Amino acid sequence: MPGILLGDVFPNFEAETTIGKIKFHDFLGNSWGILFSHPRDFTPVCTTELACAAKISNEFKKRNVKMIALSIDSVADHLDWSKDVMAFNSDGADSPLPFPIIADDKRELSVQLGMLDPDELDKDGIPLTARCVFVIGPDKKMKLSILYPATTGRNFDELLRVIDSLQLTALKKVATPVDWKRVETIGCMVIPSLSDAEAAELFPNGVTTKELPSGKKYLRYTQP
Repeated sequence: MPGILLGDVFPNFEAETTIGKIKFHDFLGNSWGILFSHPRDFTPVCTTELACAAKISNEFKKRNVKMIALSIDSVADHLDWSKDVMAFNSDGADSPLPFPIIADDKRELSVQLGMLDPDELDKDGIPLTARCVFVIGPDKKMKLSILYPATTGRNFDELLRVIDSLQLTALKKVATPVDWKRVETIGCMVIPSLSDAEAAELFPNGVTTKELPSGKKYLRYTQP
């Protein structure tokens, strides 16, 4: 099945959405972007997911990330379903969803991006979209992809966490360790390609090296 790999330029597709027709790169502008698909409108897990995305949309905005969703339903269905999504958040059905939804009712984009789930079929036996996540950088290249089955809802706090990591490591020569969060004091790892001298110059806050049985000094922490 066709798809896209990390580091590839994300396709500059045209699509009908709940805010009209868009060209994807123009929609992103100079921002980061997150595109997340769901199997079907008017379904339980998808409703909880988009309600959560709507509730924390300001957190994505703070990070200069434009949000856009996708499924194989029509624009009309998206607009009707959006009322349920916002009502789930107790925001009222008249409150607009704070991001657009792509109508991929012909499945063209889903096939192009490798988003179809062969185990989740509609009433006609045709595959539905899986719960895909793509994060795209300002250079229009794909920085992250995650694929969930239809039966497992996503954790949007984790999506914010990985975006924080992607944005930090795009600017600093560090990597983020397990469970790292921007708001906590867990240090970042100095990348292995930097010498100790280069690290000392780049990180004036200092570098701490953890002693290991191997004697290898590869666990180097810093606060960038």
